[in-house]
Amino acid sequence: MTEQQLPEWADPAVAPAHLDAQGLSRRQLLCRAGLFGAAFALGPAAAPALAADGRRLGGHDPRLAYLVGDHHVHSVYSHDAKYTFSQQATAAARYGLDWMVFNEHSNFGHAYYGAAMEHREILRARAENPRRLIFQGLEWYIPAAEHCTVFAAPGPHEVDLLTRFELAHDGKLLGYDKGGAADADTARNEAHAVKAIKWLAEQRRNGYVDDVLVLANHPLRLGIDSPHELRAWRDAAPEIVIGMEGAPGAQGAAIPALRGSASIRGEYENRPSAQSWSGYPADAYVTYGGFDWATATVGGLWDSMLAEGRLFSITSNSDNHRTVFDTWKNGDWAPGRNFDNTGKLPDPVDTDTAQPGSDFWPGEFSRTHVGVTGYGYRSVMAGLRAGRVWVDHGHLLDGLDVRVKRDCDAGPGVTLGGRLRVRAGERITLSVTVTTASRPNPQGILPQLAQVDVVRGAVRGPVADRDTWRAPDTRVVHTTDVSGRAGTYTLRVPLTAGDESFYVRLRGSDGNRHGTGYLGAAVDPHGPIPHEPGNGDPWADTWFYSNPVFVDVTGAR
Repeated sequence: MTEQQLPEWADPAVAPAHLDAQGLSRRQLLCRAGLFGAAFALGPAAAPALAADGRRLGGHDPRLAYLVGDHHVHSVYSHDAKYTFSQQATAAARYGLDWMVFNEHSNFGHAYYGAAMEHREILRARAENPRRLIFQGLEWYIPAAEHCTVFAAPGPHEVDLLTRFELAHDGKLLGYDKGGAADADTARNEAHAVKAIKWLAEQRRNGYVDDVLVLANHPLRLGIDSPHELRAWRDAAPEIVIGMEGAPGAQGAAIPALRGSASIRGEYENRPSAQSWSGYPADAYVTYGGFDWATATVGGLWDSMLAEGRLFSITSNSDNHRTVFDTWKNGDWAPGRNFDNTGKLPDPVDTDTAQPGSDFWPGEFSRTHVGVTGYGYRSVMAGLRAGRVWVDHGHLLDGLDVRVKRDCDAGPGVTLGGRLRVRAGERITLSVTVTTASRPNPQGILPQLAQVDVVRGAVRGPVADRDTWRAPDTRVVHTTDVSGRAGTYTLRVPLTAGDESFYVRLRGSDGNRHGTGYLGAAVDPHGPIPHEPGNGDPWADTWFYSNPVFVDVTGAR
């Protein structure tokens, strides 16, 4: 692999006049964070500062730059997609992504042919544009469940890892997934998923690859990822199974008059099937403000996992297969050729006529922001693992910095994904620095943030019922109306540590669509709500979410 270079917006050698509006804005954010130039360097991420080592109070995390990415992008190397590798990479650059993962569907054609061909394209792209981080990944059909993103750090075995894993452990290839036999949802198949994750973790431990990460995709789309399965995957290897998509791709599915009167954002147009977990309510099968019910419900499934005191991150991405209002169609197969014997679709053909689609280009609408201390592949993976993540839709924000610290400490405090150690009764402050959108988004709208919510939940330790999806002590505890505010400003929310540990996380929106949250007004008085089927313009209902910060109270029960 060629030597990495800083992105243009972070490279002091690139004159500001050569940057577009988005790049200039990113550089200004870096300057304000005090990270411009040598402080934001190449190479592996610095080790995170000691936030809470179990011995001393407080904690101070490093200053961060946030890189924007998408871990769920498909190309002609997926059997159901359309675009060339170059089309997707070019779109990602156009919409300001720093990193992306080509996350192709499992398939025998992919394992035998496509993965290696795509790897050659990725190697060329890395050499030709060393300013952009391009990972190779796999969309794993989880035995007994849905899909996961699996991706590794670049290295001599990155593609071998994926194909070995695919052939030995993929639910579709083994007939162990939702599309296989009627008994796909069995204890045997669930156990195989755990075995597969442990195998991936072993490849990381023994140095076969430098790093590997796993994220569950669209977890409630079909309702077949049960709470106990999510917990089992996390517990099998928490160092690699780091979270789930908080919001799915296919966000353009319900643009009025586009796909029909029953369309839901994310293509969440399902009802429980025989293989869905029976404990989910019927309302779990739609999106709320474009976000998965597991994430959008305050006191719901995501919070029930966080309330155990363990990090489980969320992301947002495009899942791009077919872009809305696009005019390209799949090319035609030559006689005797198909995906099974080639591992690659024919290149698409431009028709000049709009084609069916539900997706946005990578970075066009959905973005995952990862806090890093350096620029490079392992820096991004380290930031994801540490949980230094916030997500937004519609380019709602330019920047977000979150810190929690003891009032008696002088340092910057602990940031997203981190842990602050305090005494019971101690006063602490949550500081939220917002940089509002400085330019119109790709739809031509200048986004306006209207509200910021603080969600707080008690940490009670491992649950007795591993299928619980409720966190009864989690609720919105503070809301700030920020309508009309622009530029960079800091909200300071006082918090007091009681006699038990807790976490806080953030959420905010443009204020266009909200109502009583799924678990009632006492829990969430103004949360995201489902849209009417077929009437879900995503640009008119945008939200951001952040990962939690944990506060560990000494002597807490």
